[in-house]
Amino acid sequence: MSAPGWTESARQDGGLRLFRFSGVPVLLAPSWWLGSAAVVAFYTPLVSRFLPEIDLLAAVLLAVAFAVLLGASVLAHELGHCVAALRLGLPVRRVRLFLLGGLSEISRTPRRPAHEGLVAVAGPAVSVLLAALCGLVLLAIPSGGPLWLLVAECAFANTAVAVFNLLPGLPLDGGRMLRAGVWAVSGKRGVGTRAAVLGGWLVAGVLLVWALWGVATESPDRWLRLGVCVLTAWFVIDGAGGELAHEQRRSWPPGLRLIDLVSPVLQLPAESPVASALTAAAGRGVVLVRADGVAAGLLDRMAAERLAQRAPMAPAEYAAEPIRPESVLLDSEPGEDIMDRVLDTAAWQFLVVDQEGRPSGVLRRDDLRAALESHPRS
Repeated sequence: MSAPGWTESARQDGGLRLFRFSGVPVLLAPSWWLGSAAVVAFYTPLVSRFLPEIDLLAAVLLAVAFAVLLGASVLAHELGHCVAALRLGLPVRRVRLFLLGGLSEISRTPRRPAHEGLVAVAGPAVSVLLAALCGLVLLAIPSGGPLWLLVAECAFANTAVAVFNLLPGLPLDGGRMLRAGVWAVSGKRGVGTRAAVLGGWLVAGVLLVWALWGVATESPDRWLRLGVCVLTAWFVIDGAGGELAHEQRRSWPPGLRLIDLVSPVLQLPAESPVASALTAAAGRGVVLVRADGVAAGLLDRMAAERLAQRAPMAPAEYAAEPIRPESVLLDSEPGEDIMDRVLDTAAWQFLVVDQEGRPSGVLRRDDLRAALESHPRS
């Protein structure tokens, strides 16, 4: 594996690519360095207080070690989510560490509340396990020295990560567990999301009240507490709002049927002249098939029109949009799953197939958007 660097692809992904875990890129956002610098600045005086016999340089190095351990703890937490999601067949786009923690970006919404709960609990479970292991190590080494302090720091970091993430509000893991529980009881994911969003708002409110109480009582750490709590409350409120907006976008209007949105499908040889393919399409979706029976892709109408103006006899395959697994929809899929796929896939048309895998139509993104605008969603 080559050393990580600021490559173009890494910048586009939103950070420094550290490595890949089971094919999932692990990224370090630029804001992580800012957060780590703040941890070092605030923790160095505490190290000097715990170990008064060491000099300033040693205190700074121990504070840096704590920042690194905190980042490693967050990474282990997120990899717990990643492993659980992959084991359940949920694709993970990336794992990203940033200013306020980490995020495992799962590309598909869990279809069952049990899956939602298992993925959510996996992260805190890893953090609790690491904290317990560090606690056992603390019992086996002499107390009071730099090594003991480092292990204690690791135990504290994992405990803090677990406790914070178990708070019952989105976008925290505790909120996802709450959503899974309400979803399991009510049978509706949207009801669970709204309950967990409310939990997120309550968590943010408690954080702000605690911060203001510190200011009112002139607590020694009042300004640090205020800054951390305001930033964290903003993160929770923003994340909860994003979850609510996503849930509203993925909701499928009652009475809307997929069969009413798809265009009929026509299969043509991939080597057909592009001008002829456009004429034959006549508003239908076109699957271009090579001589060996393998689908070359779906005819991209706009690309085909541009190609036909320059070279009307060029093979239609030159204007094909590849058929990827994520752009294939099963005609029996629930509407919410179809919404998830369309929202998360960079394609303007999707091949719809039946249970036997036979093409039954083509769903265009614009047609779905128009239908959603004309059908009110609950």
